[in-house]
Amino acid sequence: MTVESERFATPRVAAGVLFKDASGRILLVKPTYKDGWEIPGGYVEIGESPRAAAAREVKEELGLDVQLADLLVLDWAPHPDEGDKLLVIFDGGRLDAVQAGKINVANDELSAAEFFAADRLDDLLPARLARRVIHAAQDRVDTYLEHGAAPGT
Repeated sequence: MTVESERFATPRVAAGVLFKDASGRILLVKPTYKDGWEIPGGYVEIGESPRAAAAREVKEELGLDVQLADLLVLDWAPHPDEGDKLLVIFDGGRLDAVQAGKINVANDELSAAEFFAADRLDDLLPARLARRVIHAAQDRVDTYLEHGAAPGT
C-alpha cells in the first residue's frame, strides 16, 4: 500500500537572475565546476524562498546586493538523471556601467561573468536553458514554461 504523500512531486528548485546591460545584452557566468555558461543563480536551500535563494546566489557569485521582485519565468523541467525540477528566473533589471563594474566574480565558483547578445544564447547555453533565458529576456513577467517552452508549442 502506498502512502498518499509518496505520489506528490518533490522537485529540486533552482532560482536564477536575468541581468541586462544598457544595450540589452544578458549577463552570463561561467562556473568553474562544469562546462558552459549559465545565468547567476543556484539551488534553493531547505526553508529558503526562491527569491531569497536567487539574491543569496548573486551575492555569493557576483558580490552584488539585489532586491528582486518580478518573476519572469517558472519552468517545470524534469531531468532524466536528476528528477523533477522547478526552475525560476527573476528580473535583476539593467545594470549600468557603474553597477556592472562592481561585479566581483567569486573565483572559487566562477571563472568569468560577461554580457552577451541574446542571439548568442543558443551557442552558449544548453538548449533548455537557452529557451528559458530567451523567454525571460522578452520583458514579460510571469511566464510559465515546461522544458523551456510554452506548453503546447
